[in-house]
Amino acid sequence: MLRISEIRLPIDHPPEALPVAVAARLGIPRSAIGATSVFRRSHDARKASALVFSYSVDVAVADEALLLGKFAADRRLQPTPDMRYHFVGQAPAKLASRPIVVGFGPAGIFAALILAQSGFRPIVLERGKAVRERTQDTWGLWRKKVLDPESNVQFGEGGAGTFSDGKLYSQIKDPQHHGRKVLEEFVKAGAPEEILYASKPHIGTFRLVAMVEKMRREIERLGGEVRFQQRLTGLTIEQGRLRGVSLASGEQLVGEQVILALGHSARDTFEMLHGAGVFMEAKPFSIGLRIEHPQALIDQARFGRHAGNPLLGAADYKLVHHCHNGRSVYSFCMCPGGTVVAATSEERRVVTNGMSQYSRNERNANAGIVVGITPLDYPGGPLAGIALQRQLESRAFELGGGSYEAPAQLVGDFLADRPSTRLGTVIPSYRPGVRLTNLASALPEYAIAAIREALPAFARQIRGFDMADAVLTGVETRTSSPLRITRGSDFQSLNVRGLYPAGEGAGYAGGILSAGVDGIRVAEALTRQMLKDASALVASVR
Repeated sequence: MLRISEIRLPIDHPPEALPVAVAARLGIPRSAIGATSVFRRSHDARKASALVFSYSVDVAVADEALLLGKFAADRRLQPTPDMRYHFVGQAPAKLASRPIVVGFGPAGIFAALILAQSGFRPIVLERGKAVRERTQDTWGLWRKKVLDPESNVQFGEGGAGTFSDGKLYSQIKDPQHHGRKVLEEFVKAGAPEEILYASKPHIGTFRLVAMVEKMRREIERLGGEVRFQQRLTGLTIEQGRLRGVSLASGEQLVGEQVILALGHSARDTFEMLHGAGVFMEAKPFSIGLRIEHPQALIDQARFGRHAGNPLLGAADYKLVHHCHNGRSVYSFCMCPGGTVVAATSEERRVVTNGMSQYSRNERNANAGIVVGITPLDYPGGPLAGIALQRQLESRAFELGGGSYEAPAQLVGDFLADRPSTRLGTVIPSYRPGVRLTNLASALPEYAIAAIREALPAFARQIRGFDMADAVLTGVETRTSSPLRITRGSDFQSLNVRGLYPAGEGAGYAGGILSAGVDGIRVAEALTRQMLKDASALVASVR
């Protein structure tokens, strides 16, 4: 098949317009077009008055070589790549040991799934609870201000992505099309098929819960084992090689191949790993606040007269501003028609995040407005970023009144550096509630100054973005892992053989899709190593 890109049509076009446009692009009769499938559909909102859909389409034609030659200079016509997933190998009939996967977020799920599909029967250790029990505990914080440090937005089956917008797009390089494998497995687990072609696919929390359960059952059906409430507390390392792991229950497991798929909030585990001598280093991350606007304002600014069109859904945005103080401010984890949620995993700390359901039909749009920082801002070693996060989250807890309510301020007051005393037209969605205050002391001065400069700049791109009644809620500190558990080209720890850092917590992903892809890549590396070890063992016996 051939892949034809940048076919632009009005958003209200009839279905038959697409094959007609394909034929016109190729200069062949409509009757010469065989099977077609949409690979990608996006909308171009650069001009709100003239919105169009842009398609990439895979099409079957009689003479591909002739057309490829005719359009050799046109990069919009290429052979359709092979996006099928190809396993790197299958487990031998007798396994010397079973691989262990620590963590059951996106990276851990896909690492375990690939290993299970390859016949390795992995053992998965997840410190939190199964997803439905975990959901109840999470609502306990949101509704009753009761935090379970081991079962919350950060910890439990599905990882932090379960309580998010369920975004399934990324800007990672993916030459092997592992992202397609992630999406296809999600569809098998119950996701709508549109995620295979939507330019910015998403699922939403309610659907993710059932999907995660189904994927777990598939791993178990293939011989894998998923153990909940199993917190990693130690490693057995002999002469630079991993020999096993210790759990909080006191149990010790023998394991020479361990995928470390921690989330970015496994701070006690990071401390344990650092104490055990596992090489890690501080890395940049971002800190900031959540902002809420009426979704209708964002729709109007982005879509103009097309606002509210069901084909377009709720509008999103992506913004960046480079400030005079050298800082960059950007929008992070934008959630159209969503809510701001409590995302702490430690007592007496407040953290915000954003979440949307599949429908994206809540009244507000929200996004993190965050400032990039580097280890120069938090010197002191690999764990210094965690110390800064904790400091800011503890301050937010104090500003919120010490009850897991979050400190909040209206944008107009924030820009004027005065405390907010009452809400305007925007009702904050954060549960278990907000306390109005002055956020000037919630973040370092350089971050506050940068955000104050950025908001009016963003309003030049999205009219009304700096509206006085918009609400800022603090703090957003867990944008990504503040450290990296560095690995080599073989995906193993630089100084502990058999330890495979993976996903967001290890510093190699940012979001559901990229974490899933990284889990697949690490599982493949582990597979190659285990097959190599098995082959060497057979050779030595001979």
